[in-house]
Amino acid sequence: MSDSDNLFFELSPEDRFGAVSSPGPRYQPRWWLHILLFAVTLFTTTFFGAFFAGNLGQFSGTASLGSLLLMPRFYLEGLKFSLPLLTILLAHEMGHYLTCLHHDLAATPPFFIPAPFGIGTFGAVIRIKEPVRDKVQLLDVGAAGPVAGFLVSLPFLVYGLALSKVTVMPVDHGFIVFGEPLLFTFLSRLIHPALTGDANLLMHPTASAAWFGLLVTALNLLPFAQLDGGHIAYAMFGRWHRRFAWPLLFVLFGLGFIWPGWWLWTVIALVLGVRHPRMWDEDMPLDPRRRRIGWLCFLIFILCFMPNPIKIVP
Repeated sequence: MSDSDNLFFELSPEDRFGAVSSPGPRYQPRWWLHILLFAVTLFTTTFFGAFFAGNLGQFSGTASLGSLLLMPRFYLEGLKFSLPLLTILLAHEMGHYLTCLHHDLAATPPFFIPAPFGIGTFGAVIRIKEPVRDKVQLLDVGAAGPVAGFLVSLPFLVYGLALSKVTVMPVDHGFIVFGEPLLFTFLSRLIHPALTGDANLLMHPTASAAWFGLLVTALNLLPFAQLDGGHIAYAMFGRWHRRFAWPLLFVLFGLGFIWPGWWLWTVIALVLGVRHPRMWDEDMPLDPRRRRIGWLCFLIFILCFMPNPIKIVP
């Protein structure tokens, strides 16, 4: 399994938040392109989701991949993963998009990005076509995506965990162990009290999709530059965020000794820019309501973050 599906969530160029010298013409969506990309991504996530679900014993007698692709049951298995996953991604991006419309900022509808490996997608992204004018807009747009994605992930997580099974993993072959964020640990123990000792949870595909939703939320909330977390942290703390951005990057690099994927995200932060570009109202405080939203995003990050998201046991 690859973690590359998360590389393009909200990793927009610097023109997303205030680095463009002047607004361009209002964007006219090419809806055919957005719909086509979504349809292709639905197919790829359904295809790889069927394999990822690990529930293909019913297909063990299939002679070839070609005949497998003609079986409706194959796609039904995959849809248990792809539909929740794409719903979570859509909620995240629509949170950004609708907030842009609320602030009269020209933005594209979500672009879904299919992938030929992993879980079938590199994620989704919107593009803001004109500068964000102040920290109020920055906070609103930056926070809307993670909050929406998180809220939509919750019912899928509860439903998927309820359908998951407690089992003891075999020791005669390798398997993949998913990290457990605090929210996942709390809900899984609440729903499955027998999940103790050597017992493990064989996750239902919907629970797996929700788990990826939590991971995507945590990655987006990393407090660097053009990530959502960077926008939120800068809007809340201004110059103090700029001062602590580099030390936080060294912390992220240190986490790479626990999970090497964090080194990749260190590189991504370096490419995007570690510190947020200055805005004219850098030192102006936010109103109390928006500060509460910012602290809510910090809490969501704590609930979703996991130091070692994916571990392969030989």
